[in-house]
Order: sequence, then structure tokens, then C-alpha cells
Amino acid sequence: MRFSSWSNRIAMGVIAPVVACLAAPSFAEDQPPPKDTIFTRKVVMGEIDMNMDEIETMLAPEGKLVLSDAQEHAEAISTLLMAFPHLFPPSTNQWRQGAERDPATDTFANPAIWSNFSDFYRRAGEASKIAWNASRAKKPDEFRTQIKELRARCNACHALNLKTE
Repeated sequence: MRFSSWSNRIAMGVIAPVVACLAAPSFAEDQPPPKDTIFTRKVVMGEIDMNMDEIETMLAPEGKLVLSDAQEHAEAISTLLMAFPHLFPPSTNQWRQGAERDPATDTFANPAIWSNFSDFYRRAGEASKIAWNASRAKKPDEFRTQIKELRARCNACHALNLKTE
């Protein structure tokens, strides 16, 4: 399934306000419930994953790379990765070894994220820049190189920060 620039804009139009509302400081005394924020970051991660799947399908040996379509997906990934670390307020550090978890609203994030948040933030920013560079690639080989690096960065971050129990 390919998404046009129009559908990417619609998706961003839906996701961006949710992210902005959750990431922005609240003027009220209450913050969003942690489980709502965790759910939202899972939605954002799902959107990143969907866009990566579209790109990687195009780059597969049997795939057909349409550079302009792939670049739109990379740009969406870049935007989402810029917002992603803001969906990890301290209140969402809720990992407990052996606890029963709801896959939709409970975290699988390693508590180490919050003890070294600057590293997590840096990693997300670097990955966002790689995705942005891919979105501006002039040649298919340049795009492939950037996406290969982006995949490596995603896998390294998941290996470090995702609990699988």
C-alpha cells in the first residue's frame, strides 16, 4: 500500500496535534495519564514502522523503487522521530520486571532511557537527520545508503531501549 503526499499530510495532520498536546507542558495542573502518553507513542512508532515497511518493500530485490514516493515516507519518518522523544515524560517510566502488561497501554521501554535521556534524545535526533537526508537524496543509491543507515540506527536503539521480557 502506497501513500500519496496527500495521505501523508492527513496522517501528519492527525498525529501532530496529538503529539503536540501530549508533549507540550500543560497549563492545567494535570498531565495526560501516563497510559495515554504510552499509547500515543506506540501509535507514533507504528506510523514510523509503517513508513519504513513501505520503503523497505520498495528496496527489496523484487520491489520497485519509486524515489519520490520513498522520499515522502522518509520525510514522514524524520518528522515523527523529531517528536518521538517528547513522548517519554518521566511519568511513563513504568517498566516493572515480571508485571502483566497490556500491549496497548503499558510500556516496554527500558527504564535506562530516563537515566540517560540525553543519549536517547540524541539517537532520535540523529535518526531523524538520516531520514531527512534520505528524503532529499538525488539518486536511488544515495537513498538506499541512507535507509540502510536508518535501519541500523533503529535496530540499535531498539536493542538498547526495548524490553522484550
